[in-house]
Amino acid sequence: MANKTDIEFYHSPNTRSSGVRVLLEELGVPYRLHALNMRAGEHLQDAYRAINPMAKVPAIRHGEAVVTEQAAVYLYLADLFPEAGLAPAPTDPARAAYLRWMVFYGSCYEPAVIDRYLKREPGPRGMSAYADYDSVIARVTEALTPGPYLLGERFSAADVLWGGALGWTMGFGLVDPAPVLTAYVERIRSRPASRTVAAADAQLAAAHEAAAAAQAGPA
Repeated sequence: MANKTDIEFYHSPNTRSSGVRVLLEELGVPYRLHALNMRAGEHLQDAYRAINPMAKVPAIRHGEAVVTEQAAVYLYLADLFPEAGLAPAPTDPARAAYLRWMVFYGSCYEPAVIDRYLKREPGPRGMSAYADYDSVIARVTEALTPGPYLLGERFSAADVLWGGALGWTMGFGLVDPAPVLTAYVERIRSRPASRTVAAADAQLAAAHEAAAAAQAGPA
């Protein structure tokens, strides 16, 4: 059986895996970082495809277990360290809302935002995974209006996921920066773990860019 702290984390800066790095900092557990230089195409090489054939980050390896897909990684890590209090226990009524928001991001929010950006219709309501964009945004806004977190006063791994997701999508103009959403993002970004990872990722991104430019050679 793997040691609880024997975690290998596959990451590239300024991607969906940045939130997992924040989560690991929030959990306060050690991990081995495998930094993939996506600018140099390292995520497309056979070595990483053996970890995740989809060639995406994040991914973690814990002993013989390999976990891919963003929400699955969050769920796995938060449950692995219950003492951190970032995931309601299966017997806790708050677990229902927690699981809902963990799944809602990938199944509804991200597809709705991308379709809207690409000016694609969601399709017939009976076939659409998210119904319509306005409904998705309304549900998120409603959940955060009482605040300060998705589970009310209780901060959870779901907030790490959504703080990063909303920050990214609003930052690129994909979602209107409503006051409730903006305040929530700033609340998450002000946490020490988020600040630590933002600084570390900025350094890592600069190093990756320099390495990719050197590899490409003179223009």
